Amino acid sequence: MGKFLIRQMSNGQYYFNLKASNGEVLVTSEGYTSKAGCMNGVDAVKINAVRGNQFIEKTSSNGKYYFNLKSQNGQIIATSQMYSNKNSMLGGIEAVRRYAPNARLDY
Repeated sequence: MGKFLIRQMSNGQYYFNLKASNGEVLVTSEGYTSKAGCMNGVDAVKINAVRGNQFIEKTSSNGKYYFNLKSQNGQIIATSQMYSNKNSMLGGIEAVRRYAPNARLDY
């Protein structure tokens, strides 16, 4: 079972990570000004992870692969780690689809 970890940064903003059962970070959010906003971001990941084409596959300038998860309004709500190859990135997307809907929340 996966879990969402909400943490507060030194600048006061909140962010979350979705971790797989093995502890690997699957996606990370951008900063939120409030804990409630961050929790709304978690809910958005849970909802959008199982929707159709909400994942955007990307390639960085150094040739690594990653993906963004967007909400229905097109806003990016989470970004993955970097992967060395496309198949690993696709596996990361599947892991988010599998873990996000039922992941527990940890503060």
